[in-house]
Amino acid sequence: MKKKTAGDLVFEVFNYLLMIILAVVTLYPFLHVLAVSLNDPYDTVKGGITIFPRKFTLINYIETLNYPQIPWAVLITVLRTVIGTAVGVLSTAMVAYVINRKDFIARKPVAIMFIITMYVSGGLIPDYMLIRGLGLMNNFLVYILPGLISPFNVIVIKSYMEGIPPDLEESAMIDGANDFLIFWKIILPLCAPVIATISLFIAVGHWNSWFDTYLYCSSEPKLTTLQYELQKILSNATASSQVDYYSNLDPNRTMKVTPHSLRMAMTIIVTLPILLVYPFIQRYFIHGMTIGAVKS
Repeated sequence: MKKKTAGDLVFEVFNYLLMIILAVVTLYPFLHVLAVSLNDPYDTVKGGITIFPRKFTLINYIETLNYPQIPWAVLITVLRTVIGTAVGVLSTAMVAYVINRKDFIARKPVAIMFIITMYVSGGLIPDYMLIRGLGLMNNFLVYILPGLISPFNVIVIKSYMEGIPPDLEESAMIDGANDFLIFWKIILPLCAPVIATISLFIAVGHWNSWFDTYLYCSSEPKLTTLQYELQKILSNATASSQVDYYSNLDPNRTMKVTPHSLRMAMTIIVTLPILLVYPFIQRYFIHGMTIGAVKS
């Protein structure tokens, strides 16, 4: 083995220090939010909380989950994320497969049409009028249909499919397989890495979305989402520990936490599911982004 020089040692030390600093800078905000959410709310007002709670308590989470709309909002958000991701990924993959087929005569005009929509949008008012005209106001389908297919996701999956040998499809056709069978049994399994990548994109988009609830379903409590409820708390609560956010909804309710601690607990509740899912698809995510972004 080659003996390390003084320059190599200096570089390694500098590299390790830089990585440690970047890790601390990246993790500190999340750990601080977690510590505040697990700390006694009135003790937090004194300040000085870093990455460890000073007086451990679960009262912030208990009070948050006691908010009457939270359980139902969680259910709607989970349903929206699961259904929207499954239907969105399948629809996007089917469109990408069709556009990638060389025997599809209109594939170039259709591809151009998709690309144009990435740069030109009708705007918020036309979108609202379209949703209202389609009868999707206060309808669960408004969470699924408008964003069913993303042009960016179509391009990513299409780029990945271009690396699949066409001989596989030809062999399947000789054996009597139709287009749907080829897509379902051959193309889709081979696209597992990029499918996992796009699934993460779509799932995070659905999980974090709140503005469409505000626009189209704010008058229907049964269709509220977790992020929308979080947004209401962030909009109404103030940094002052003397302000009772719940008094706006229930004047008879006694406040046991401060708005600041409440917001920290809500942030962890919303963020945690995505953090738990990501490690399971990380290897697919990296592989899918690498191959999907660079044509073979």
